[in-house]
Amino acid sequence: MVSTLFDFDGVLVDSEPVHLAAFNDVLAARGIAIGEREYAERYLSLDDAGVFRAVLGRTGAATDIDEITALVAAKSPRFLARFEDAFRPFPGAAQLVARRAARGPVGIVSGALEREIALALGKLGLQGAVSFVVSAESTRASKPDPAPYLLAMSELRRRGHDAAGAVVVEDSLGGIASAKRAGLRCIAVAHTYARDELARAGADAVVETLAAMSDDLLDGAPAGGLAQASFPGKAP
Repeated sequence: MVSTLFDFDGVLVDSEPVHLAAFNDVLAARGIAIGEREYAERYLSLDDAGVFRAVLGRTGAATDIDEITALVAAKSPRFLARFEDAFRPFPGAAQLVARRAARGPVGIVSGALEREIALALGKLGLQGAVSFVVSAESTRASKPDPAPYLLAMSELRRRGHDAAGAVVVEDSLGGIASAKRAGLRCIAVAHTYARDELARAGADAVVETLAAMSDDLLDGAPAGGLAQASFPGKAP
């Protein structure tokens, strides 16, 4: 029985553009705007607090924890309002999570806020399929730090499951780094970055779509015969 740990934004739901718009809503009062390329290259793996710290730090602005907390609080309702109107799961997301839940425990490990994840799981009808959530509020550090996945492993062990044998599903370079630094196998889906970038970041295999993410691949079957996935160092 293999436990499956899913990232959220960019893996199950196409929400990164919504996050970017909400960040820019809040930053507009400071005369700051984050471009799409800058967001993808610098901030996409971070939680909200990490994004605000990084963006303001690059402008030379001094920040303290209270200011960052206020910015995160200001962004959340803007994100949720946009998300309600622009909710778009990736094709096959609900089916994949439900299928994996039938084979073992499923966790969500994300830099999103817990209420954002809960909203999406409700819309997808997956509340009963997900055993636990590690959200931005749960950890001392966000991806690419291994802390989120280390916490997920602790939760799996607490529930009596094999944590070291879990598999991670990610879409970002920082997410892959977080999973690998925690010692976990990671399968990447090319929703956000190109296949070669994901492979260079250390993904154990890369697929183009969630539909190509077979149970054999997630359970760690040998690469032979898994034609839809590419493996670093192997021909796709």
